[in-house]
Amino acid sequence: MPRVDLNCDLGEGAGQDAALMPLITSANIACGAHAGDAETMRETVQLALRHGVAIGAHPGFADRAHFGRRELAVEPAAVRDLVEAQTRALQEIAARCGGRVGHVKPHGALYNLAARDAAVARAVAEAVLACGRELALFALAGSVGAREAEACGLRVAHEVFADRTYQADGSLTSRTQLHALITDDGAAAIQARRMVVEGRVRAVDGSDVPVRADTLCLHGDGVHAVEFARRIRREFEQAGVELRCFTDA
Repeated sequence: MPRVDLNCDLGEGAGQDAALMPLITSANIACGAHAGDAETMRETVQLALRHGVAIGAHPGFADRAHFGRRELAVEPAAVRDLVEAQTRALQEIAARCGGRVGHVKPHGALYNLAARDAAVARAVAEAVLACGRELALFALAGSVGAREAEACGLRVAHEVFADRTYQADGSLTSRTQLHALITDDGAAAIQARRMVVEGRVRAVDGSDVPVRADTLCLHGDGVHAVEFARRIRREFEQAGVELRCFTDA
């Protein structure tokens, strides 16, 4: 039976966390840099615990004006420090709430940079290892970031996206390009199902690209995020796909 984890970026102030949490299996919680603060971290952790959802850290660049989506010139050592500091901050809050952090997923521009830059990817992996060798890292499926993390001994969840288009090399289409986002929920649901069930995704040039789908990202800041999450769950249930958090697999 195919199996996949449904993850969502939460604690970012989008206002839909309470409705989304029961629909997912893993939550990536903003750690106070690109969004959130100690109070929103605590509230989101508690919400995840109430619904039995796996808790993950979602560290990003401290660039709230651009929501962490602007790529910054940064040395690997600085990346290592920011990922470790933000992850430890969430670990402390989760522990006080009676929970634990099980995974780390970089946010936005940091995620994309780590997906293609080996030095940045190693810095992210080293930071995660410093916070606990038991932690998993969520990384773009088949990317440099995933390979570097595995080489460092981390358990890696290869991540796919329902609402993003793909290039022929398996990378995501840059958000600066037209058609980077799939705005039709039906098309996004079909893409999600195919990635999980068939292990393939249709690239923008029409080619079929092999892809490993351990976890699927559902963005929590879209206008129809809750409705789309429900649709994705129905799509997977009809296809006989088991939904389970990656860190429990």
